[in-house]
Amino acid sequence: MGKQEVGRVPAALLAAALRAQSEGVFIAERGRSPHGLKIVFVNASFCEMTGHVARNLVGRPHGLLHADRAEIVRLRSWLGTEQRGEPLVGEGFLVRSDGSLISAAWSFNPLPGPGGRVTHIVATYRDQTEKRRLQEALVHSQRLDAVGRLAGGVAHDFNNLLSVINGYCEMLAAHVSANPQAMREVAEIHHAGRKAAALTQQLLAFSRRQPLNLRVINLNTLAHENAGIVRRLLGQAGEFRLELARDLANVRTDPAQFQQVLLNLVLNARDALQAQGRIVVRTANRVVAPGEVRRGPEIIPGRYVALTVSDNGTGMDAETQKHLFEPFFTTKPEGKGTGLGLALVYGVVQQSGGFITVKSELRVGSTFEILLPAVSDPLDVAPEPITPLPSLRGTESVVLIEEDEVVRKMVAGILTADGYRVMAAKSFAEWTREERPVGSVHLLIASLSGDGEKAARRLLNDNRGLRVLCTSQRDFKMPVGWMSAERQCCIHKPFVLGELLRAARKLLDA
Repeated sequence: MGKQEVGRVPAALLAAALRAQSEGVFIAERGRSPHGLKIVFVNASFCEMTGHVARNLVGRPHGLLHADRAEIVRLRSWLGTEQRGEPLVGEGFLVRSDGSLISAAWSFNPLPGPGGRVTHIVATYRDQTEKRRLQEALVHSQRLDAVGRLAGGVAHDFNNLLSVINGYCEMLAAHVSANPQAMREVAEIHHAGRKAAALTQQLLAFSRRQPLNLRVINLNTLAHENAGIVRRLLGQAGEFRLELARDLANVRTDPAQFQQVLLNLVLNARDALQAQGRIVVRTANRVVAPGEVRRGPEIIPGRYVALTVSDNGTGMDAETQKHLFEPFFTTKPEGKGTGLGLALVYGVVQQSGGFITVKSELRVGSTFEILLPAVSDPLDVAPEPITPLPSLRGTESVVLIEEDEVVRKMVAGILTADGYRVMAAKSFAEWTREERPVGSVHLLIASLSGDGEKAARRLLNDNRGLRVLCTSQRDFKMPVGWMSAERQCCIHKPFVLGELLRAARKLLDA
C-alpha cells in the first residue's frame, strides 16, 4: 500500500521536494567512470554548499568535488554491491569553487529503475565545517587546560625555591654591605631570582592561579598611558596608531597585568614587522547577540569591550596558530624568547572573564582580539602607594605554618632576628601536637587552603586579638568573613622578606 501511494506522487512534486531539502543532494547516473559519477541533478543547497552553479555541475563527474581521490576508489568498489541496498557513507573534505575546503559527511544510496535494476545513485551531503571547528576548539581548550594544570603545579613548587633564594639574598646583603664586590654579586643573584619569579608569575597567570588585583578601568586610558612606552619599544621598526572608540565602556581587570597583556601583544607584533610596518591598537564597544555566529564557541551573549592589536607583518600559518597560547611554545630563535608571553596573555584574559581570538595569514599580518565583559560600575580610584614603615621590629608571638622546610626556616629566622617570638611548624597538626603555645598568639602566618581555614578559626576562638597573614598561592578567596577585614591580609609566593615583614607589622599595628 505504501509503495502504491508513493507511486501516485507527481514527478514534479518529488523534484520540488528534492530542491527544498536543506541538505545538499545530487542524482547521478550509475557508472564506473575513473572520475566519479555523472551528475544529472543538483538541488540549491548543494550548490550553496559547494559554491558552484547547477549548470557547471550537471553533466560533470562528482569526483571533481572530492579532495581525497581515495573516495572515488571506495565508490567504485561499492558500485559492485549496491544491489543489496546498503548505502555508502563517509566523511572528508570537499573543494569549493573558490578552492577552499569544507568538511562534509555524505551518504550514497542506489535508485532502482523499472525491473529493479539500479540505474541512478542519489547522494546526500551535510556540511559539518562548523561542527568540526567547534570540536577542534574544544580539544584545543582541553589541551590548554591540561597544560595549565601542569604549569601551575610546577610553578607552585618553584615558588618555594625562589622565596628561599630571594629571601637569603636580602639577609646576605646586610652582612656584605661593606664589601662592594660581594654586594654586586649578591645583587646579581637577587636580580636573577626576581626574573625567575616573574616567569613563574606568567606560568601562574596562564594556569589561572595567579591572583589578580581586579579594578574597574577604562581600556582607552590604559592605551593612552602606555602609548609612549609602546612607541619607544617600536623605535624605527614601524608606525604605531591608536584608534580608540568614544564613550568606551569600563571593564574589570588587573591594570598591571593587563598592561603586560598589551605590551606582550605589541612586542610580538613588532617582531613580525617588515618594511613599512604598522601596528594599530583599536578599542570598541561590542554586543554579542543570542544566536549570533561567533568566532569563539564559548563566547556567551552580552555586552563587551573589544581591544584589538593588528599588524601587517609576516603572519602565522595554521599549525602555529594551534599552539599559540601554549607555554614555552615560541617561533623565535633560541635564547630570544621564553614562550610565556602569550601564555600570560591567555591566562589574564581568561581570569578577567574574557575571550581572546586570533586571525592571521602568512605575509598579510595578524590581529589579536580581546573581549572583556563591559561593566556599568564607575572607575576605581588608584590606590595610594605603600610607604615603608619607620620600624619593622616587634615582640609579639607569631605562629608560622609552612610546609616547605627551607622557606619555614628562612622566615622564622628573620622574624626571630627582628624580635618576634616565633613558633614554626610544617602543618597545623604538627604545631598542635608538639608546640602548643603558652599565652596569647598575636599573628598567624599560614596558608588557609584545605584544612588551614578551620584550624585558623579554632585558633581565633582562643585568641580574640589574632591577626592572620595568609600565604595561600592558589585560588583562596580573601578576605574571610569570620574575621574583621583590618585583621587579615594575603601575600602570594614568591614573596620577598621585606614584603612579608611590612605586611606583618601593618597587621599587628592595626
